[in-house]
Amino acid sequence: MKNRRKNREAFADHSYWQSYSDMMAALLLIFILIIAITLSIYRQKTTDLDNTRIELDKAQSQLNQTITDLENSKAELEKSNQELASSLTELQQAYAQAALTEEELNKAYLEIENAREELTTTKDELQAIVGIRTDIIGALQSAFNNSSMKVDAQTGSITFSSDVLFRYNSATLTSDSRKTLKEIIPMYLDVLLQDQFRGYIAEIIIEGHTDTDGGYQSNMELSYERANAVADFCLDKRNGLTETEIEQLQKILTVNGKSWSSPVYKKDASGNALEEVDMPASRRVEIKFRLKEDEMIEKISGILAQE
Repeated sequence: MKNRRKNREAFADHSYWQSYSDMMAALLLIFILIIAITLSIYRQKTTDLDNTRIELDKAQSQLNQTITDLENSKAELEKSNQELASSLTELQQAYAQAALTEEELNKAYLEIENAREELTTTKDELQAIVGIRTDIIGALQSAFNNSSMKVDAQTGSITFSSDVLFRYNSATLTSDSRKTLKEIIPMYLDVLLQDQFRGYIAEIIIEGHTDTDGGYQSNMELSYERANAVADFCLDKRNGLTETEIEQLQKILTVNGKSWSSPVYKKDASGNALEEVDMPASRRVEIKFRLKEDEMIEKISGILAQE
């Protein structure tokens, strides 16, 4: 009985410890499984973390590249903006220059138009007196038709020999020369100062000349004094001109001394000028006129030169 009880107790103890051992083994297995699973999960998480880190590094690298590209793009954009601003400035300057050029062109065009109008007006004025010189010369030739004094067919001037008017190296008119002048001067000036022609006369010129004998300055003084002596004669009311004609003459009369700057040369049988000076013919006093059309021609030449 006791043995049976002991056996039963021994069996019971043995079963208890076996169950306990199995339970502990099971717990250990479970623990090992948990550890294994945990390690597996850890490794997976570690792998995932590493992959995530790699992806983050790649993303960071791409982000850095993007930032670099953006900075480069920003720099290029700023450069482009500077170039655009520079181009805009140049364009504005070009526009201002173009506007200035247009203004200058308009101004030049206006000046040309004004010059053209002035030229047209002057041309009309000139055309109004075309042929007046011919008419004056014709009237002078008619007036001197029966006189020994000849009127130059080209210029309308008359010429007195100094040998006739003055003694040698003198500027005082001789008594005989006064008679000649008293006959010739009124005839010549009456034509120029008549109403038909007076408005066209710009200047009546009395011009003294000498031969080439002697110094230039002394001959200048002599030629001027002789021309002035003739001018004084013309302005003396006792010598044929009316007071009205004398007043008109005073406004347009000019006296010049030319010394020997314009000598007369001898001519051959055919009328060709020789190199030898004609001394007697060079000693002379000329009376001539200048028309206002000559001033107009100079004016037109000036306008054309400006264009």
